[in-house]
Amino acid sequence: MSKVLITGGGAAGMAAAVFAAENGNQVELFEKNDRLGRKLFITGKGRCNLSNACDMDTLFSSVVTNPKFLYSSFYGFTNQDAMDFFREAGLELKTERGNRVFPASDHASDVIRTLEEKMKSLSVRVHTCATVKKVACRDGQFSHLVLADGRQIKGDACIVATGGVSYPATGSTGDGYRFAKEAGHTVEKAEPSLVPMETSDAFVPLLQGLSLRNTGLAVLAGEKELYRDFGEMLFTHYGVSGPIVLSASAHVGHRLAAGEPLRMVLDLKPALTEEQLDERILREFSANQNRQFKNAVSGLFPAKLTPVMVDLSGISPEKKVNTVTREERRHFARLIKHLELHPVRLRDFREAIITRGGVSVKEINPATMESRLVSGLYFAGEVLDVDAVTGGFNLQIAWSTAHAAGSSIW
Repeated sequence: MSKVLITGGGAAGMAAAVFAAENGNQVELFEKNDRLGRKLFITGKGRCNLSNACDMDTLFSSVVTNPKFLYSSFYGFTNQDAMDFFREAGLELKTERGNRVFPASDHASDVIRTLEEKMKSLSVRVHTCATVKKVACRDGQFSHLVLADGRQIKGDACIVATGGVSYPATGSTGDGYRFAKEAGHTVEKAEPSLVPMETSDAFVPLLQGLSLRNTGLAVLAGEKELYRDFGEMLFTHYGVSGPIVLSASAHVGHRLAAGEPLRMVLDLKPALTEEQLDERILREFSANQNRQFKNAVSGLFPAKLTPVMVDLSGISPEKKVNTVTREERRHFARLIKHLELHPVRLRDFREAIITRGGVSVKEINPATMESRLVSGLYFAGEVLDVDAVTGGFNLQIAWSTAHAAGSSIW
């Protein structure tokens, strides 16, 4: 039996405490906040999308950074294992569109409570309002934790599960990166990910608050397609947000940060080909043949979007539709299928769901999450340089890496 000290009381920290305690270890968890799971509490808009009920190929393809590193941990504790774990602990689950898994209650607090009760049943000692200032290592071996109040807590192993730097108000202030660097680790640059994007298009602020449910999205650098998806998005006063935009940010954020010009192309009618859409427009024109163009096309779009699309079409708003030429109509159909936006930057860490970057996985044993540099020092969750798109995949990374770390300590 080992004495395992865990710094960080988020998803990965709590799960690691459970798995380490199930292995018969004496476990103590230290959390700087006054309660556990501060960030977990707000994930999925407070509903907590805790995993994804997809197949393993989809699980791996949803990881953006270092998916191969997660091979052992994903197979060691799969998404199905995660769902079974929570169900067996008494949490009822449900699966929604996109295979996203939520607590049946729609309350993230129930996920936190389930983990807290599990830790309590395993006699895990939880210390809240306990800020870890230093993870001390000696002669290539973990030694002890130093708390803000000066106390030194000795242990046989330490799991660093402090998260990244996204949503800093929840306590994610990059402490784990400092701990890793002090132990000799390389830390890849932290950048915001799963975050809204700012655009340079003058018409976008006019659409503030407009949500589109079934929209195609492609992001291109020149003619090279970097990302493609379908789903929900939202216009804001600064640009765009929503699930498909957040996932796109994970793929293109580094390019925007480097100043690379990108194009975002929206397909407002993805269920129709351009030819089918042209026929649809023609039917609208036939039904409104004596009306002005701006009024005849109102049935194609949400009210807020109509004047913007009319303006972008280049067709006079007052023009009678029976005088709109075939070329103008075809151009309008193409606009609907290829509405271009121009992203210029990501929003900052205050709005980012996760952090891209972190402790270099080259220096971590993928089977156990133990440092290759310091014996008895482990890392789990967002502090590592692994990240994924939206849909429950990042929390699955937390559960799987926590399991690899916690269950490998004896």
